[in-house]
Amino acid sequence: MTLLSLFKNTNNNNPHTLIWSEDDFVNDYLAKSYAKEDQFKDCEHVIIDCETDGLDELIASLTESSLFSEQKLIMVKNPFFLTAKVPKKYQKQINDLIKIFENLSDLEDTIVIVASYEKLDRRKKLTKTVLKQFNVVEPKIRSYEVGAITKALIKAEGYTITQSALQLLIERSDQVMDTVLSNYQKLKMTATDNKITEKSVMQNVDLSLAQNIFAILESALNRNYQEAVDRLENQLREGTSPIQLLAVFENQLELLLVVKILAQRGRSEPQIVKDLGVHPYRVKLALKNRVKISKLEKLLRDAIDLEFNYKNGTYHEDNFLKLFVLNV
Repeated sequence: MTLLSLFKNTNNNNPHTLIWSEDDFVNDYLAKSYAKEDQFKDCEHVIIDCETDGLDELIASLTESSLFSEQKLIMVKNPFFLTAKVPKKYQKQINDLIKIFENLSDLEDTIVIVASYEKLDRRKKLTKTVLKQFNVVEPKIRSYEVGAITKALIKAEGYTITQSALQLLIERSDQVMDTVLSNYQKLKMTATDNKITEKSVMQNVDLSLAQNIFAILESALNRNYQEAVDRLENQLREGTSPIQLLAVFENQLELLLVVKILAQRGRSEPQIVKDLGVHPYRVKLALKNRVKISKLEKLLRDAIDLEFNYKNGTYHEDNFLKLFVLNV
């Protein structure tokens, strides 16, 4: 099973592939995985970076036969020719690429284009040609889809992971897909019999900065004030600024507040997850929290006021932040 099949494909029978999303890490991971498939094991693998190697080098790779094998797998990175910013001096190369891509059936080689851009210039003939002639895969992952995509990806690569380990991995990766993949690569190296356990995640994946800060407020909300202050002091010693800490506090309080308001209005847990686009576990935790809406509103106002005073220079000392935590 190819990892690309986890996402929408315009024509998955077409080996010529365009992988397009803003997330360079995810794009690269998927491209490398695709290149390792059995169908390409006898191919010469060629990587062309259009920004450093140039379009002439790309065209040469696309039109010249391989010296080592009958076929090549050509990985094209930074294809700026698909964007709006293409200098006029490249017009000849652009025309050559249009002719090549219009006649992909004449090529023995396979082309994989990795486009890590927010937008492509769909007005251009070259872009239209690529979108028509290639299998287009857009691995754009919403935060609430991270868990399901990660689980499917791990299964596709022949590994297994317990539900508790998956949940912990997602939490410690802040629901960010490229962070999940980076941490997953560490776990693959330590997995026994291709099994990833909760213990393995705890030993090999550190708490993220946001998670460490999240734990401060969580401890305070549970009235474990000494633990909260100890965690706060650790973060301050490691160089985290009060403004950084307060930004995460505000995000945390805002999520708790919005979840409670939506629940009060009769929204179900799955509906809240979809409405907010956050990981289901965060919503589940928020629903379990017993702090009243009025209390959360006051804490959020206090955090915003405190951040404002730090930013305008009224406050400098860390004690104001500690007082906020102790008054939660």
